[in-house]
Amino acid sequence: MDLTPLVTPGRQVIERYSADGFRVSGVIYGGAVLVFADRTVLWENAVLSEAGLTPVVAHGGIELILLGLGRRGAPVSPALRTALKARGIGVEAMDTGAACRTYNVLLAEDRLVAAALLPPI
Repeated sequence: MDLTPLVTPGRQVIERYSADGFRVSGVIYGGAVLVFADRTVLWENAVLSEAGLTPVVAHGGIELILLGLGRRGAPVSPALRTALKARGIGVEAMDTGAACRTYNVLLAEDRLVAAALLPPI
């Protein structure tokens, strides 16, 4: 099922992903990315830490961040989960493909979601 007709125009939709990067709303990004409803940026400090996710906190208005951690998901450290929860942000870690699909579904539901994505290497 194609969800793109359900997404509000102007929102960032993840169209493709590969070991080289991502295509989001027609723009190709090489490497890790942070995807928000209103913009996509390269994830310069692609580290699963509070510092690495500072752009998500700074963006504001995010209730859930999906972590796409390559070919396999990995657990989120309790310290990072606690730090994000203190800012009102939930976090879910999974493989990159699942994170991309989940992001698009939640975006179509107008949820306040962001995705921090590592290429599936």
